[in-house]
Amino acid sequence: MTTKPWDAQLAYWLIKPLKDSWVNPNHLTTVRLLTGLAAAVALAVGDLIWVNIGAWLFALSNFLDHTDGELARLSGKSSKWGHQYDLASDAIIHILLFVCIGYGLREGKFGWWALAMGIVSGVSVACIFHLRNQMEQRLGKDASRQPNFAGFDIEDVLYLFPIVPLLNGLEPLLMAATIGAPTFGIWVIWQFWTLPQSESN
Repeated sequence: MTTKPWDAQLAYWLIKPLKDSWVNPNHLTTVRLLTGLAAAVALAVGDLIWVNIGAWLFALSNFLDHTDGELARLSGKSSKWGHQYDLASDAIIHILLFVCIGYGLREGKFGWWALAMGIVSGVSVACIFHLRNQMEQRLGKDASRQPNFAGFDIEDVLYLFPIVPLLNGLEPLLMAATIGAPTFGIWVIWQFWTLPQSESN
């Protein structure tokens, strides 16, 4: 039995009072999207203060990502369009995150190569999101479910993002993403082509 992630549990208790209100899941998705876009813009500024603000906004946006789904399940207001809107928001935010980090670091040691690195990372993330969405549509949510350990998903590491600017770690993060995102993308491509065959056997 999979333990429900702690952030999803917290999101459930926070939005429970909204169950019978006029607020619907798409409203929360929009708040999450706007918060993520604000985070990307702040990171693109490149100034230390704005970078730190952007990092905290991104962590908040990552948490808000759980609220729309919890409200949809609680209120019975799930919709196919809302699900696609949520997926699109996830992709947009994560793609722009890396592109804006690269732009913000253009005056650092990487120069304008930082922007190219951000684009490579962002495009790789876009491919990963697209393929995982295709896997989910073909095989259900279990096909793209993240491993869970004692209530923590792998993606929960994103909550540590505000620490990165404090440790002057944006450039190492961008370098790691430039290598890691395409590598992970290749693995997802392999998973995409092999998982359907194994499920059908």
